[in-house]
Amino acid sequence: MKSFLTATAVSTVLATGVHAADEVKFQLDWLPGGDKAAIFVCIERGFCEDAGLNVTLETGRGSSESLTKLATGNTDIGNADIGALMAARVTENLPVTAVMSYYNQGPHAFFTLKGNGIESFADVKGKSLVTSPFTSSNVYLPLVLHDNGLTMDDIELIKTDPGALNPMLVTGQTDAVVSWITDVTRYTQQAKDAGREMIVLPWADAGLVMYSGTVVASNKFLEERPDVARRFLDAFVKSVEYMRDNPDDAAQAVTDAVPEMDQATARGSLNDALVLIFNEITETDGLGVFDAERLKATWLRVAEAQGFDVSDLDPESVVDRSFMPES
Repeated sequence: MKSFLTATAVSTVLATGVHAADEVKFQLDWLPGGDKAAIFVCIERGFCEDAGLNVTLETGRGSSESLTKLATGNTDIGNADIGALMAARVTENLPVTAVMSYYNQGPHAFFTLKGNGIESFADVKGKSLVTSPFTSSNVYLPLVLHDNGLTMDDIELIKTDPGALNPMLVTGQTDAVVSWITDVTRYTQQAKDAGREMIVLPWADAGLVMYSGTVVASNKFLEERPDVARRFLDAFVKSVEYMRDNPDDAAQAVTDAVPEMDQATARGSLNDALVLIFNEITETDGLGVFDAERLKATWLRVAEAQGFDVSDLDPESVVDRSFMPES
């Protein structure tokens, strides 16, 4: 990871030749990869520089860590799951706000192999499922089972290291895996290498209607440097659109910053992420938009999953739409 940190840390630029660029620390919610290509495009392809910004990156290990770093002022803006933000607002009144929708669908899914007897959600009854201990999918698993007439008692759930999930599936140690849509290409290729065919069952197709990954920012950053926040989001939106239109070069932007990453792997993960960003919801509402009804539906699922009273939070209080560029 050393080369990744070096590549981003030395990206100091000058804005318009007069003033030094404004410094912005962007907090990733996980390790760098193709699904994070937009921020690498912003840095490596000059969109951040054109906005007069010097953006450096911090890696993360989940939304909770990302939100903590933002809330404590260690970073300015970044990625996190909006469900995690809603929960943190209820329990800790965390000073972090969502400023842009990114994944307008949940990324959660069941992955299984053809021949395992799982072709629908009802088919997981009596089957073994493996998941990682800390994925947010675990919070919503009881809901998606309930929506399909099942309970946690109907499955055997095994928790293991994230790197062991698909190998366990391919080697027959489990019937299905709980993972994210951003893993489709990688998992499918691993199954193909083993002579098997992957089946993916997205939870969004089974009633789990909600926002997921978002761009979130420290309230301190938004209050003290609102112009910088607006310029960043303008550059970021342009980067997301560039990523959609130029996926090969967007994947290359990732490997330019992280040379130890395989370009094909970055491209596959990017492709998987695109369906969560650009879809029928985007066509209806627009890129980055928080629709009030879908935001409310998201909070209802978060409250149900985590045992909150619906009255504990006004979902509108966790978002601020004013920093997005006008469409």
